[in-house]
Amino acid sequence: MTGRTETFGLSGQSAWARGRASAEYLHDLTAGMSHEERLAQVKWLASMMDDRFGVPGTKLRFGMDSVLGLFPGLGDLLTSAIALLIVHHAWQTGASKLMLTRMLGNVGVDFVVGAIPFVGDLFDFVFKANRKNARLLEEHLHPQSAKASTVRPRLKRN
Repeated sequence: MTGRTETFGLSGQSAWARGRASAEYLHDLTAGMSHEERLAQVKWLASMMDDRFGVPGTKLRFGMDSVLGLFPGLGDLLTSAIALLIVHHAWQTGASKLMLTRMLGNVGVDFVVGAIPFVGDLFDFVFKANRKNARLLEEHLHPQSAKASTVRPRLKRN
């Protein structure tokens, strides 16, 4: 047995068993987190992926999603895996199937369009799938506060 298979305990396991072990690892890693801790982690991930950096002299923001998207194939897979962690947190909080479907749709659109050379890189500047999914989770966990933050105050007319 090699050191790697001994370290990760993969010797003699089928691909299905390894995938299942990965899912169990992720579940165990996030087990016991409060909804507030999950939301804080999701907001941090969304910020890192979608708007961590700014273009000097403009209001344009981009994140690791745009940077990693420059590496065809591998970058898109990696950013989608991170985006799926946000969906996992939503699933762990008991989000509805409709919300999970919307979140998976955002990840899917980001993956498919993001995989197109050049167009996908520009698309990542505009379509912030992780931010959208973070907002969906916040609306699920705090419906009143999420609605209040999206409602604009009315201006008084004279």
